[in-house]
Amino acid sequence: MTTETLRSDSEDTTIALGKEFASRLRLGDVVALYGDLGAGKTEFVKGICSYFEVEQLVTSPTFTIINQYDGVFPDGDAVKLYHVDLYRIDSQEELAEVGFDDCVFAHDAIKLVEWSEKAEHLLPAAHYTVHIATDAIEDTVRQITLGYQTLPIGATKL
Repeated sequence: MTTETLRSDSEDTTIALGKEFASRLRLGDVVALYGDLGAGKTEFVKGICSYFEVEQLVTSPTFTIINQYDGVFPDGDAVKLYHVDLYRIDSQEELAEVGFDDCVFAHDAIKLVEWSEKAEHLLPAAHYTVHIATDAIEDTVRQITLGYQTLPIGATKL
């Protein structure tokens, strides 16, 4: 996996970094977001949605689990974005009940998954990762590590 580490010292910077990152995304992509409560995952998602000119209010779908936003690529083509928050999901049965498997493999949308560690076994082999951590010295600073996860050829996912 190749990684890149960025630094954010504000919510606005985190949003701007999300917007910059979004230029890499294409239909079918999955972005797995990791980080503690309040780390900035939703702010990063707001930046991604800003890039795609989403007009809806972007909030964490903690209780609804999945929000769908409508946006556009820079070339004007429409795009759906699924914003998934698995914080309140406690079992594989709950993942199935909310339709996570169908959502994450939708080829006609970009999927942004917060608390993705709860469903790592269901993520496609190739996906982006975003790890957001509070700096050990300055609690207002975030270290944002971007990566692209793939499995070696011939490997199977458990």
